Amino acid sequence: MNTSRRSLLKLMAGAAGGAMLGGIPLVHAASRFPSHRPPPGKRKFTSAAVEALIARTRAKIGDPELAWLFENCYPNTLDTTVQLGSLGGKPDTFIVTGDIDAMWLRDSSAQVWPYVSLAAHDEALRRLFRGLIHRHARCISIDPYANAFLPDPRANAPLSWAQQDLTDMRPGVAERKWEIDSLCYPIRLAHAYWQATGDRQPFDDDWRTAMHAVLATFRQQQRRHGPGPYHFQRPSANPTDTQFLGGYGQPTRAVGLIHAMFRPSDDACVYPLFIPGNLFAVSSLRQLAQLSIALHDDRAFAGECTALADEVEQALQKFGVMRDGQGNEIWAYEVDGYGNQLFMDDANAPGLSSLAYLGCCPGDDARYRRSRALAWSPRNPYFFQGRAAQGIGGPHQGLRMIWPMSIIMRGLSSDDDGEIRQCLRWLKTTHAGTGFMHEAFDQDDPAHFTRAWFAWANTLFGELIVQVAAQRPELLRHA
Repeated sequence: MNTSRRSLLKLMAGAAGGAMLGGIPLVHAASRFPSHRPPPGKRKFTSAAVEALIARTRAKIGDPELAWLFENCYPNTLDTTVQLGSLGGKPDTFIVTGDIDAMWLRDSSAQVWPYVSLAAHDEALRRLFRGLIHRHARCISIDPYANAFLPDPRANAPLSWAQQDLTDMRPGVAERKWEIDSLCYPIRLAHAYWQATGDRQPFDDDWRTAMHAVLATFRQQQRRHGPGPYHFQRPSANPTDTQFLGGYGQPTRAVGLIHAMFRPSDDACVYPLFIPGNLFAVSSLRQLAQLSIALHDDRAFAGECTALADEVEQALQKFGVMRDGQGNEIWAYEVDGYGNQLFMDDANAPGLSSLAYLGCCPGDDARYRRSRALAWSPRNPYFFQGRAAQGIGGPHQGLRMIWPMSIIMRGLSSDDDGEIRQCLRWLKTTHAGTGFMHEAFDQDDPAHFTRAWFAWANTLFGELIVQVAAQRPELLRHA
């Protein structure tokens, strides 16, 4: 047994010995809420740093059920979704979403995000992140327009619902829905990993090639010289699963914004100029420019990234802003460049509610705060409120279905103790006794839910608890 493992066991034993949780001895709390984690020998991945943080955080939580939820959810990605190996002579990390055996660029990045800050002091985590950054680069080089990939990059076995898609499928691709955020999330993760560790190892020539593909794809989808090569149609009774006009989407005017065919929910855009995705792209391009200078002294490429970020930002200010009922500026959700604008919000990130969380704007930005408030109101057709909770959903699971992710995001982006406390209550009372977050639940009946194993939502909930424990520990002591 290595030293870090011995230290971890001592820490956990010390936390359990005679400790109290909400006035209940931990041994009694454990009998009321037995762990739903896999046994240690069956966990896909274990991090000493993560286990130590779980022990420290759990000790701060006064409510036994909330503590149980945290311990189940925070490590769920590591416990159940990580596949480590090697590919092409490099470390490889493949991360499934949960109950779907494929890796989304977005989900896999978001699932491990709450562990990035711990990587500097945990070699096992650094190995995981190196492998994932390598895998992301490989996936983007296979097809920068794809959203989901297979474990075997040579396989021709798309997901069951994607096998009849009318698009240019390639080996290794599980689904090929073009979503701007699919290329933003890997940059966000790579930038955060480099800042946390200073590790240059995963940023090799293959990674640089993939990043050039990102920039080229964003440029291509400004559509200044025609629609570009991407098209997508799916024979489906669900209209949000396919695209208009031969698969190229609704008409737009080329105004400098990047076109998207699908939202981060994997639902088709109504208007292809998706504003939260473009805001995310601006932030990601600036991060990519910083990485390119710091890691490779590639000032020419960094300049191209910055120039595109500036161009998109200017277009956002001109075409992405609309007015609320009082004449105040808010962000639109989607536009077409002709003057048509859609206001709504979807639980998936990026959305209007998650802009500050993703680093697209400061948390106190007035336009963002107004947009967030309106998204959490009847002005948003996908805002639902019932006997169980209030929250945001989206077309993906239909009306009345609240996504816990939206409630978590509201808590993560709040500076109001009452609002955060209410979010914690809703999350604690809507898991339907499972001990995990779900994709969506009925506004009146949490027992009616979708996806019992959705690792992104679980890990995001853990991130919320860790943040509250660090910034507002009194909310957890008296939860």
